[in-house]
Amino acid sequence: RAGALLPGQEADNADHRTVRARVEHVIGRMKNYKILRDCRQHGDGLHHAVQAVAHMHNLALAS
Repeated sequence: RAGALLPGQEADNADHRTVRARVEHVIGRMKNYKILRDCRQHGDGLHHAVQAVAHMHNLALAS
């Protein structure tokens, strides 16, 4: 390891871990409902799925 992280970097990493865990959870749920498979079958559907995940995340932050 190159060295210890600065306090601001530690906080950024903690925020990043939280967001990543939420996104991975949502993607896992989408796989359960076969949403991603259906998106791949429709041209740019994956793009729309990613936008939907970002939108859901923003809604969660707002509440």
